[in-house]
Amino acid sequence: MNKRVVIWILLTCWIISGIRAYSQTDISMATHWYNRGNYNPASIARTSYIYLFSNIRNQWTGVTGAPKVANVQVSGYLNSINSAFGLSVVNDNIGLTNAFNPMINYAYRVSDNQTWSLSFGVSVGAYIRTIDIASYAPVTDLDPALLRDIEPQTKPDANIGVEFQNDNFIFGMSSTHLFSIGKNSNLFLNDNHRYGYAIYKNTRSEIMNYYLGLQVVNRSNIFVLEGNGIVRFKHPTGLSTGSREIFDVGLTYRSSRQVTALLGVNLTENFRIGYAYDQSFITGYNQNGSHEIMLEYRIPYENAVCKTCRDQQLWYR
Repeated sequence: MNKRVVIWILLTCWIISGIRAYSQTDISMATHWYNRGNYNPASIARTSYIYLFSNIRNQWTGVTGAPKVANVQVSGYLNSINSAFGLSVVNDNIGLTNAFNPMINYAYRVSDNQTWSLSFGVSVGAYIRTIDIASYAPVTDLDPALLRDIEPQTKPDANIGVEFQNDNFIFGMSSTHLFSIGKNSNLFLNDNHRYGYAIYKNTRSEIMNYYLGLQVVNRSNIFVLEGNGIVRFKHPTGLSTGSREIFDVGLTYRSSRQVTALLGVNLTENFRIGYAYDQSFITGYNQNGSHEIMLEYRIPYENAVCKTCRDQQLWYR
């Protein structure tokens, strides 16, 4: 298929997905700045290693029934066909409801150029929502909710996205839960979201890298703007492989008046653990903080596609 046709298809889907719909929001993970795979499948086209990522979020600590989210992803790249394949599994538990969202991811990388790359991605899977009525504690025994026969609901699910990268910038956009476009709101439907982001990265220093990101998320008539800054400190080794990354600190602010502090530590060259803490400053909103743990692990390929891809500074990809 002609590359220009592919681009127009993705842009058309992005615009069409603006049709008004109401329902559940996407999972909210503060550490998505390290890995964008759960909302943009194009970002899994990492050419130099098998990538494993997991984050667990405990929101509104101390509140009964508060959201708890677990996200696990794995992906790998096949040089022979310029394609990446991956698996993403999300489990989102809020009160009596539980959403399970397994997805198969695919991304095609247009260029093997050392200075830039363009990838297109798609995810397909299922969105499964259940309600645990047995755990419901009604005020009265005649509560109508107890009389409803609520069966687990399974819906098809799909995401699309595109991402461009060069030595200093990452640009991407994506659209999630495509099968919910134009559907009426119901308890079991996850709403279509649209993402657009830009990231500036500077990795030239042997002492530290820094990254600046801006993202906008839209669902229905709601827009959330998010800004992020991360500084990653390194230890010069004097070797041809470059400096070794040690730890990073970051700060995120959302237009929904939430602030996130991030901390990551490289336990080994290819294994990293991270922590994020969210705090809301909305008047009347729950003031309990949210905690998030992140794990990243890479299994390097013996031969990367290009010299740039072997650079240890590209953890952020």
